[in-house]
Amino acid sequence: MQLQQIASLLAPFLPPPGLSQSQLQCVSNHLDLLLQWNSKINLTSVRSREEIVTRHFGESFFLAHNLFSNGPMSQSANESIEVSRSLVPGLCAIDLGSGAGFPGLPLKIYVPNLRVTLIESQNKKATFLKEVVRKNRLTNINIFSGRAGAFAASLSPSGPVRSAQLVTMRAVERFQQILPLAASLLSPQGRLALLIGSSQVSCAHTLLPLLVWQPPIPVPLSRSRVLLIAQPK
Repeated sequence: MQLQQIASLLAPFLPPPGLSQSQLQCVSNHLDLLLQWNSKINLTSVRSREEIVTRHFGESFFLAHNLFSNGPMSQSANESIEVSRSLVPGLCAIDLGSGAGFPGLPLKIYVPNLRVTLIESQNKKATFLKEVVRKNRLTNINIFSGRAGAFAASLSPSGPVRSAQLVTMRAVERFQQILPLAASLLSPQGRLALLIGSSQVSCAHTLLPLLVWQPPIPVPLSRSRVLLIAQPK
């Protein structure tokens, strides 16, 4: 798939000028690897290249832009866009249940200076994530091959975990069990960002009543998907 075609498919999810050429190349590399590996392990049920770009990458970049939309967005030199979106030194993000890398890897592509940890319990999927990281030469990114509970225990076995300024989740299994754990990984000034179905919004509010929830943001090209963001009080 040509880079320009990828850019066109991502246009509903990002304001102009969109991604730089190097960022689009990272998307292309990830997409190619995803299609290759998907014949061996079940990374996604979506088979169409176009639908993978819109449903997986588009949704993830939509999250990234809504979290990191500050900074000049109208540079004439497209490559300089990466710099304006990466002025977050020391900021740490944790992506729970990364699977095929969403939203964690697009988030890293969008904000290159972000320190990212991808948590994936299935070894084969974790191996795939490592291959994408290697192919795209991404730095300051860690892949934890294990369950989120084990990751939390490894950070703070004797007390509450407060480690990340951003925790993300998308299409995870056992949503009701994982969501409180995700919130426990937040720093006091952190943000929790969920890509979920609109029917799950009330459940999230009920499970985490002590967080301050923003109104759900509808995901483009979707009838029921929303971005839900919360912060500790």
